[in-house]
Amino acid sequence: MRNRYLLVGDLLAIMLAAWAAFGLRFGWLFLDFRHEFYPFLVAAVVVKLATFHAFGLYRRYWRYAGFWDLVAIVLANSVASAVLSTLMVAGRLTGGIGEWSRWVPPLDWLFAVAMTVGLRASVRAIAETMAERPREAVKPGRRVVIVGAGDAGTLVAREMQKNPQLGLRPVGFLDDARNKANHQIHGLPVLGEISALAKVVAARRVDEVVIAIPTAGGRIVRSVAERCRTLGIPSRVMPGFYELLDGQVSVSRLRQVDIADLLRRPQVQAQSGGPDYLVGASVVVTGGGGSIGSELCRQVAHARPGRLLLLGHGENSIFAIAGELRRRFPSVDLRVVIADVRDRERVMRVFSKNEPTVVFHAAAHKHVPLMEDNPAEAITNNVLGTRNVVDAAVAVGVQRFVMVSTDKAAAPGNIMGASKRLAELVVQRAARVHGGAFAVVRFGNVLGSRGSVVPTFKAQIERGGPVTVTHPEVRRYFMTISEAVHLILQAGGIGQGGELFVLDMGEPVLLREMAADMIRLSGLAENEISIVYTGLRPGEKLDEILWEPEAAVEPTARGDIRRVIESTVVTDDGLEDVLKRLAVAAARDDHDQIIRLLGECLPSATLKPRPRTVTSRPPGVVVQLPGA
Repeated sequence: MRNRYLLVGDLLAIMLAAWAAFGLRFGWLFLDFRHEFYPFLVAAVVVKLATFHAFGLYRRYWRYAGFWDLVAIVLANSVASAVLSTLMVAGRLTGGIGEWSRWVPPLDWLFAVAMTVGLRASVRAIAETMAERPREAVKPGRRVVIVGAGDAGTLVAREMQKNPQLGLRPVGFLDDARNKANHQIHGLPVLGEISALAKVVAARRVDEVVIAIPTAGGRIVRSVAERCRTLGIPSRVMPGFYELLDGQVSVSRLRQVDIADLLRRPQVQAQSGGPDYLVGASVVVTGGGGSIGSELCRQVAHARPGRLLLLGHGENSIFAIAGELRRRFPSVDLRVVIADVRDRERVMRVFSKNEPTVVFHAAAHKHVPLMEDNPAEAITNNVLGTRNVVDAAVAVGVQRFVMVSTDKAAAPGNIMGASKRLAELVVQRAARVHGGAFAVVRFGNVLGSRGSVVPTFKAQIERGGPVTVTHPEVRRYFMTISEAVHLILQAGGIGQGGELFVLDMGEPVLLREMAADMIRLSGLAENEISIVYTGLRPGEKLDEILWEPEAAVEPTARGDIRRVIESTVVTDDGLEDVLKRLAVAAARDDHDQIIRLLGECLPSATLKPRPRTVTSRPPGVVVQLPGA
């Protein structure tokens, strides 16, 4: 309704309210003896319309009126009544008005509020009634039960009711809140708790389930989705308000899968403030632009260090995280160094100039198939690069040093894992020889990190599939980036020297089940997106282990961190000899020699030699295979 029509309606309401106030106070024939009514009526019309305009009541879209619009109407009427009463009292004192009753203003206020609010409420009611008219011409849609009767669920229900072209007809809600049981929301009943899903589906002939609990953990969402799959009906997960209000407000839009939904265990909660040993410390994070390194930088900056130095080789990723840190933590003394940990002299100069007291070493190559094809890179970066950083840390007297490792270092079956195991030995040797608090933290796959399965699965789902999994029985340990980094910081605080810490990641997860979870949590059925098995890639195993079979495992003060004691596989002198020989082999890009040397110093490693292929050659040409 146009606001000029509302102004006319307000004019009539103001006049009617004034007449009703006088009539209720003096009787309905008051015009013969209450002559102050006429000046009061004129003043009421002028003052109230002017006040309503000043409060912006004619600049609002009343079809979507809400609580604060109601407050504005009441305030506008209250201010107008106060001004009007003042004018009437002044008129009485100056003799302009002969008589005056103190009961008229509150009665007039009451009637005016009721009429102006009622007028605008009728505008919204008429608009919504007109919007719902097309429903009669639309065929009945799929019967939907909404899991969650909170803000998100009620919004979804209203959108379905107002937009029948969606083909979704809500029949009720399921919610575990007992105070909502047997109540109605937007005319729809709360049919019971979530556990009654199967009974409600059968009784109400439900065709589809919409999960509208954006704050629920992955366990609840996955449980409801699994029940729906068992019942043979589709389900979809709806986004929260922050996702709906991004310019595409539609209940048909799928929710973005929350990384935490994929964990089959409670997520580790970070403590506020960060560990005390970081307060005022000079901290270096190598690999600061990577998934783990950048989150390390965020959590270290949050702990109020004296200085934070980001060291990384990829300038774009370092540039991005440095910009973010400067915006979020302007008080932190932030320094950025573009350097390669393989450049020994450069690393030494950086450490000598900045004199760090705490080092987190996260720089590494991590992709198994790539390192199988490029073993020299794994050695020079993961092993020799770690030695360079460790030596620089020892030279400047670093108090704490934490290396980020991987579960693939336990009984390694690939070049990447073997290189990380050797890097662990380098750190532990430094702790023994120099007596520093140098420690290693080992954990599994990180959900959401660059190149991990979650972004890969997500991209495949968005393309319409298929989702590729290497093997139906392959399983991995998983953590989120934030909880992994939180536990790295905690482990750094309890390390005394040479420890190998393993973070508790619950039970390993089948990748095919994770793929199925992502499909369902995206609101799709498994028959819409297929899962294809492509076979294990070079260097991959079906299962990863967290420590060697003969290792001893001890608890720590932190229940989610364990101390692992593995047998010594090489002496300190023997390790130095292996490092020198590996450096020569890597410089020559001698794949077979690298594998032999890794096998000599890591008895539990099961590395396979590179397959030898012979390409067709012209007659008379002799092919010399490496190592033949």
